[in-house]
Amino acid sequence: MHPLEKFLYCPVCGSKHFAEHNFKSKKCENCGFTYYMNPSAATAAFIVNERGELLVERRGKEPAKGTLDLPGGFIDNEETAEEGVAREINEETGLEVTSARYMFSLPNIYHYSGIDIHTLDIFFHCTVKAGAEPKADDDAAECFWVPIGEIHTELFGLRSIRRALHLFLEKWNGEHGGR
Repeated sequence: MHPLEKFLYCPVCGSKHFAEHNFKSKKCENCGFTYYMNPSAATAAFIVNERGELLVERRGKEPAKGTLDLPGGFIDNEETAEEGVAREINEETGLEVTSARYMFSLPNIYHYSGIDIHTLDIFFHCTVKAGAEPKADDDAAECFWVPIGEIHTELFGLRSIRRALHLFLEKWNGEHGGR
């Protein structure tokens, strides 16, 4: 089901004459308002400690509850992607981000509350204070360090995270000789 099928009434005037305009928009035949369905922005972070371990979380909520994940989440209104990733890391792990460097982005579909939300997941390489230990909070059931050589992408529940891990591990192995 296309996400726009869930929108039955115009959000401006409330008219039920809210019809498909094109593949990514609906237009109100009453007031003329056009709504475009664009992806929501989300972040995820690769945080590697001085021992060559990656910070991972176990998801405490659906979707993919109980699977592994990277720290991150949705960007709030009036927030940059860098501010959003730093806030999410702090909320989920208690860690303070000292730097956030953009790596790449991937499209994703995040099934939530009965609908598929199209997202643009923005991946960062983040650093935190050396020796800082994470404490799970917010929607992270637990967080822990995993040696990069022991990462199993199939244990991560979200498609874009698995794809991002493959890209990250290829680059890491190329730079560090598979260590």
